[in-house]
Amino acid sequence: MSALRTDGNETMTDVGIRLIVGLGNPGAQYALTRHNVGFWLADALAAASGESFRPEPKFYGEICRVSPPGVGDLRLLKPTTYMNRSGQAVAAVARYFEISPSQILVAHDELDLPVGTVRLKHAGGHAGHNGLRDTIAALGTRDFWRLRIGIAHPGDRTLVTGYVLGRPSKEDAVCIHDTLMDVERTLPDLIAAKYQLVMNALHSQR
Repeated sequence: MSALRTDGNETMTDVGIRLIVGLGNPGAQYALTRHNVGFWLADALAAASGESFRPEPKFYGEICRVSPPGVGDLRLLKPTTYMNRSGQAVAAVARYFEISPSQILVAHDELDLPVGTVRLKHAGGHAGHNGLRDTIAALGTRDFWRLRIGIAHPGDRTLVTGYVLGRPSKEDAVCIHDTLMDVERTLPDLIAAKYQLVMNALHSQR
């Protein structure tokens, strides 16, 4: 994958991920819920680099900078605006650091994937996910990367709200964390814009 279509007339060369956003809700009551698996990834990436998040009011969230050896700087963001206002934080960081949408990866929970699976995707709609919906609105484009982290579906749409705001079983939580370790290993390739290699690695797991 050597180029991205950014609009109907312009093609832009891949430049690699400079910002990874983990979607979730702030507060201890939400920390271990399925809806917060994006936060789980952001925390895992920071911990692996020996770094930590700091609150940054002007970014409406917590931010962390990591510098994997040989691949340059990467910023991690956890919005603290609650899920349905996530875009406010994403847009603020993107503007401040001059990060284009094609350099942003948003990690979020995905009902339509089984637990233990993850998919890298560029652009697309929000499929009812409030965090994605607000990010699309705030950035004014759908052309950012998404990391879809499988949490499975409860089987009945009327159960979805309680399900995503509930905690996974111990077995499912371990499975999700194992999947996030797979993502962590692809970080150098994400920063280097080797997206097909990342897809090959992640989509073949489990």
